[in-house]
Amino acid sequence: METAENKPMRNFVDVQNEAITVIQTIFDPEIPVNIYELGLIYEVNVSHELNIEIVMSLTSPFCPAAQSMPAEIKEKLGAIDGVKEVEVRVTFDPPWSQDLMSESAKLQLGFL
Repeated sequence: METAENKPMRNFVDVQNEAITVIQTIFDPEIPVNIYELGLIYEVNVSHELNIEIVMSLTSPFCPAAQSMPAEIKEKLGAIDGVKEVEVRVTFDPPWSQDLMSESAKLQLGFL
């Protein structure tokens, strides 16, 4: 399927994969690991209309990046070709814990 500009239409799976790749370029300012590997991203939902919803947490409700990190996510994901809207929801249910980190993040931070 192609658009009027003769460019192939993007599907939600392609956009979801690209969104995850973009999220992996965003780092917690206090921890040298990207927020995806830290386990801060709980959900990456992309609709058929290419709207993105991110459900995430922070390492603490008092995290100094509580304002800047969701704004950075929204800005970077909004730049993905074809994306119409981005919503970032921060939740503390369940609360973040080190158990949510990937093996790679645990290794990098010396927890393994």
